[in-house]
Amino acid sequence: MSVLVLVLAVSAACCLGFGFVLQQNAASHAPLSDFLSPRLLLDLIRVPVWLGGIGLMVVGMVLGAVALGRGEVSLVEPLLATNLLFALALSRRQSKQPLGRQGWAGLALLAGGVTAFIVAGQPKGGDAVTDPTRHWLIIGIMVGLALLLTTYAKRSRLSAGPVLLALAAGLLYGVQDALTRVTGQRFAEGGWTEVVTGWQPYGVLVLGVTGLVLVQSAFETAPLRMSLPALTAAQPLAGIVCGVGFLGDRLRTDVGALAWEAAGLAAIVTGIVLLGLHPAMPRGSADVARTRDLQPH
Repeated sequence: MSVLVLVLAVSAACCLGFGFVLQQNAASHAPLSDFLSPRLLLDLIRVPVWLGGIGLMVVGMVLGAVALGRGEVSLVEPLLATNLLFALALSRRQSKQPLGRQGWAGLALLAGGVTAFIVAGQPKGGDAVTDPTRHWLIIGIMVGLALLLTTYAKRSRLSAGPVLLALAAGLLYGVQDALTRVTGQRFAEGGWTEVVTGWQPYGVLVLGVTGLVLVQSAFETAPLRMSLPALTAAQPLAGIVCGVGFLGDRLRTDVGALAWEAAGLAAIVTGIVLLGLHPAMPRGSADVARTRDLQPH
């Protein structure tokens, strides 16, 4: 594994984790009437803390894009999932909550799972699939699942809604990462002319804005521990499916390697859930409103 790719991916995860916490701090005070509406972004854009969080997220996405340009999606995505470690670190500093057994167990599982998956799978680049049908089939399944999850989220709203929205956003961000890598390859082959004549960069933009609305709506209505684990788990899984499905990424497929890869992914998801459920994670506006209602007047 390239040391440069490792540094870029972990730096991207750091910026993303800090950015998510700042965004949620601001979104938790947005009016609930903005749920799943572009108005939410218009309201938040006037909040300096949110702009700072978006700035960090953009830096993280740029660093992640550079890492994706130099490494395989199946390698970079698990490293990007460590953004939850940095989100917890900042949340813990804000809340003064100790890590405890749950926090340390989550840290060990997430770090160990990423290591196990990368060491066992040994992701390598290969020839991308040229059949456009396969591209559109995989992308269509991911986007279709995201639309289905969003539809159910609108119905459940403040119960399972934030989790479903975060899952949907994670799927879109995973596809966005794959298209970002394709865009980087097109730039390397033919410069900006090759980039602007392809549909991929425009897909990256649409997926990014749509995912942003979904994520902010999830951040607005529930604690970060409900939304961020789902987002962090879904994104690398979707990215790995795209990487292996049509970008030509290759993983070891012998029985022992597959067992360790599956165990690594399971540890990553479990660690993400444990860390996301940690009491240090900040609350959403619905929780804040409930707390106010319960306080004596």
